[in-house]
Amino acid sequence: MTKQFTVTKIAIFQKKEIRKTIYQNEWWFSIIDVIEVLTGTERSRKYWNDLKKKLIKEGFFEVSEKIGQLKLKAPDGKMRETDCANTETIFRIIQAIPSPKAEPFKRWLARVGYERIKEIEDPELATKRTRAIYKAKGYSNAWVEKRMRGIEIRETLTDEWKKRDVKEDKEYAILTAEISKATFGMTPSEYQKFKGLKKENLRDHMNDLELIFTMLGEASTTKIAQNKNARGFKKNKLAAKEGGDVAGKARKELEKKSNEKVSTKKNYLQEPENKKRLNK
Repeated sequence: MTKQFTVTKIAIFQKKEIRKTIYQNEWWFSIIDVIEVLTGTERSRKYWNDLKKKLIKEGFFEVSEKIGQLKLKAPDGKMRETDCANTETIFRIIQAIPSPKAEPFKRWLARVGYERIKEIEDPELATKRTRAIYKAKGYSNAWVEKRMRGIEIRETLTDEWKKRDVKEDKEYAILTAEISKATFGMTPSEYQKFKGLKKENLRDHMNDLELIFTMLGEASTTKIAQNKNARGFKKNKLAAKEGGDVAGKARKELEKKSNEKVSTKKNYLQEPENKKRLNK
């Protein structure tokens, strides 16, 4: 069974608070909180019960399967079970709310859908959008270019795995962990804990050197798998270990010469020199 983090977080939604929690490795939101914000009703539970019937009539038959009863902190301070849904399902629910307050979100969803279709037609648009998002978050141009290059290297590696009969998702995760362990001495999940992260993207919290050694490990793995013509999970796991070892040895050599660890608990944007750059 997937573990639910017991710590309840609050999301700001039109300056109103929406309770949320991590479940099945993603954020789940309180449905009645969303409904209250978008309708202004004081009977959000009754509204939600009626809305569920409407959704089923509209063809969303799996609505009950998409909803989870998760414990969130109630106004009285106690942890109580309440209907929650992930981002995708919450958006589907918002589409069914006949309220003027929901219209801005419906228009936003329509615009996002249109933009994604355009990106399928022209992948370069997706790259531009990703760069713009990182820059808007405060990342420097130099960091963004490394991150984008890292994404390309990662995609090249996963394409190679796919061609070499590696099954997606679970086996990709195992091979990635193998590379990371050999490169940094930590699996991605261990690295997340090291940095104090939960759902956040680990690579978005890496500094320049961490990104560079991540790229080296994955690029080396791709090259080794190609040269050895690795087929299947077991042989690619060996290639992943060898590719990670290349980056791991280089990391250790740098740490020895610089007398400083590459892996850091800091987020790139938390580092003093980067904060100064952003405030200029």
